[in-house]
Amino acid sequence: MPANGTATTKKTTTQTSATSTKQDRGIETAVAYVRQSAERAVDVPVGAALTVAENVGETVRPWTEAEAREKELRQLRTQVTRELNKLERRGGQARRKATTRVRGTRGRIERELKQRRNRVERTVKQNRTKAERELKARRTQVEKTVKDVQSAVTERVGSTSSSAA
Repeated sequence: MPANGTATTKKTTTQTSATSTKQDRGIETAVAYVRQSAERAVDVPVGAALTVAENVGETVRPWTEAEAREKELRQLRTQVTRELNKLERRGGQARRKATTRVRGTRGRIERELKQRRNRVERTVKQNRTKAERELKARRTQVEKTVKDVQSAVTERVGSTSSSAA
């Protein structure tokens, strides 16, 4: 490196020009971005307005002439009738399914109820028979005990009377 400092000055000048070129590119990029954003801000509403105008034109066109209007009305009437028929079929199918399900559920519940009723009646009958049998056995036992006690009392009364005489 020379002592006069020329190399240092040259180097600084080169760095400065490179830096200003980068800044210029950055500014150009920013300007392009702003321009693109501005164009977009204008293009979107214009495109939307054109699309709406076309859609309105296509929607109104069939209603401007008598023949086209009649054709459009027939098509709409046919479409509405078709949709109503579809809804009616679907509703009828759902109603029939529900009715079938209810009938099946009712039958199942009736069967279960009948089984439970039969089970309860059978249990009541068995318990009644068992209670009657048990009552008869106890009654017989009590009658036998009463006869035995009467016999014992008669014997004692009879033996006491004969001993006293």
